[in-house]
Amino acid sequence: MINRNKFAVASGLCAGLLWVICSILVALFPHYMLLMTTHMIHVDITQMGWTLTWSGFLVGLAGWMILAGVAGALLAVIYNRMVGCETS
Repeated sequence: MINRNKFAVASGLCAGLLWVICSILVALFPHYMLLMTTHMIHVDITQMGWTLTWSGFLVGLAGWMILAGVAGALLAVIYNRMVGCETS
């Protein structure tokens, strides 16, 4: 059985850590990160640029942490139901 709340928090924290690492990489290596993003999404976005602001960083951080937390909770509920456990 997976504890839904703990898994949700762990998912949110993991997403937050990845967001911070990604933001640091974009700040340090904007050109290379833009190229990598272009390859990852299969769209040529090299004519665009990054917009890095503290408010954007914080809003993105909160948004991704909340989204990952909700997804983590949902995953735990689905898993627990599939294995026949009560949700917690």
